Amino acid sequence: MAELRLGPLLRYADGSAATVWVETSRPCTAEVRVGGVPGGTARTFQIAGHHYALVPVTGLTPGADHPYEVLLDDTPVWPPPDSPFPPSVIRTPTPGDPVRLAFGSCRWASAPAGEPDPVGPDALDTLAARIVTAPDGERPDVLVLLGDQVYADETSKATRRWLAARRDLNDPPGAEVADYEEYTHLYYESWLDPEVRWLLSTVPSCMIFDDHDVIDDWNTSASWLADMRATPWWRERILSGLMSYWVYQHLGNLSPGELAADPLYGAVRAVADGTDPLRDLACKADAEPATVRWSYRRDFGRVRLLMVDTRAARVLDEQNRSMLDPGEERWLREQALDTPESCDHLLIGTSLPWLLPHLVHDAEAWDAALCKGARGERWARFGEKLRRGADLEHWAAFPESFDALTDLVAEAGSGPDAPATVCVLSGDVHHAYVAEPTWPDGERSPRARVLQLTCSPVHNAVPAAIRFGFRFGWSGLARGLGGWIAGHGRSRRPKIDWRRTGGPWFGNQLMTLTLDGRSARLRLEQARARRGAPAQLRTVMETDLTD
Repeated sequence: MAELRLGPLLRYADGSAATVWVETSRPCTAEVRVGGVPGGTARTFQIAGHHYALVPVTGLTPGADHPYEVLLDDTPVWPPPDSPFPPSVIRTPTPGDPVRLAFGSCRWASAPAGEPDPVGPDALDTLAARIVTAPDGERPDVLVLLGDQVYADETSKATRRWLAARRDLNDPPGAEVADYEEYTHLYYESWLDPEVRWLLSTVPSCMIFDDHDVIDDWNTSASWLADMRATPWWRERILSGLMSYWVYQHLGNLSPGELAADPLYGAVRAVADGTDPLRDLACKADAEPATVRWSYRRDFGRVRLLMVDTRAARVLDEQNRSMLDPGEERWLREQALDTPESCDHLLIGTSLPWLLPHLVHDAEAWDAALCKGARGERWARFGEKLRRGADLEHWAAFPESFDALTDLVAEAGSGPDAPATVCVLSGDVHHAYVAEPTWPDGERSPRARVLQLTCSPVHNAVPAAIRFGFRFGWSGLARGLGGWIAGHGRSRRPKIDWRRTGGPWFGNQLMTLTLDGRSARLRLEQARARRGAPAQLRTVMETDLTD
């Protein structure tokens, strides 16, 4: 009899349809029943000995909560009979409803039950606990996870023990994951956490990868990539990382219509074992990144979310470095400027922040100029060493791309049909802050309010050096130092100025945007432990962005 190994995850949801993702123990037919009535079925497909299904659910009534159950070959498997959680539901909006979008990045798996958590309470666990306590209360309409959903290069003690039982950790890549099977273990460790499992079954989610989903500083530079390709273990790591991302994260980002039109999804489901066609795609994505698009668009009424791949889509040639390849840039521009009259709020999801503390921005732009040869070959070698050692690879490290995004944000936020807000949502940097740009030429300032909203980590460590560095990076002294550094590298100054209007905040946290018509409110909540009681989310900031 087929068993449910992982999931269900409620991924896509709109006013009448949804998709539910599951992993099963054997081939079977997965079914989702809504209120006891058949809602959709899908036959599992196989990848590397694992079995998955993404079940399309149709015919839902707008403006309702639809409790659902999952059956495998007509046998109920979800919810478990002894579940302490409320029923999993598919909540369908009606046109004009407010949209609550919670976001963050960087989540280590929670510590096993009964063990102390070295990095404090998990923000997703505490969000789940709050919804369980008040199932009819406020909850996100969608959860946006902006990278580092799993850590392939920083494994837990439990995972290291599991790895050691299957291979010698003295051989590279040591205690990091090496292949597809080991990636599946990371997802089990992360998503089988009871609270997180239930949360992901009842709140739709959008996901995009960042570096740790593959390896720290993934695609930092051309020389970095050449060094990795020279190792004996890298090829299997990158192919397994891309394959597992497609299965566990990317498929669920797509609408039912996009899934039906996806040739790879069709090919994988048409054969007994879809490993080879998926591996072929991963090989193609690794060899020719511009041929595969991981970015995608989701519309929530009049709220548009563009999730942008800032890792695999990079151009790494030192003289033509770009955060996005030309095709990806065109796609982002087309989606951002598409039918502006239909969009009240434009959200650009990018795992890496666009606007950083001024000292950090200037250091990255300076380093990019050095690596390009602005001060000669000796400085270029130093710049590459510094780039890798200090993780200087955000938007600021791709100056032309930084300017292009700046121009696009201004254009999308201008004109008579401009949205009320254009917000860049990011994570990665293990703290949270709000930054707001200004255009020196007031006549070119966009009508929309433009903000960088950064929220990280959901559950991870925040070293003291990071706290000090990012606090100092916004100071006047740091700004002067950054200007001097930029001058040494002969790097051009950015087209805009910006200031920090909130933060920095440190801790395990989530931001929530509530978008209602043309109004927008932002709330930051942190997971706080309480003596002798479960952790709770505590509001540390709430503000009206359109006041």
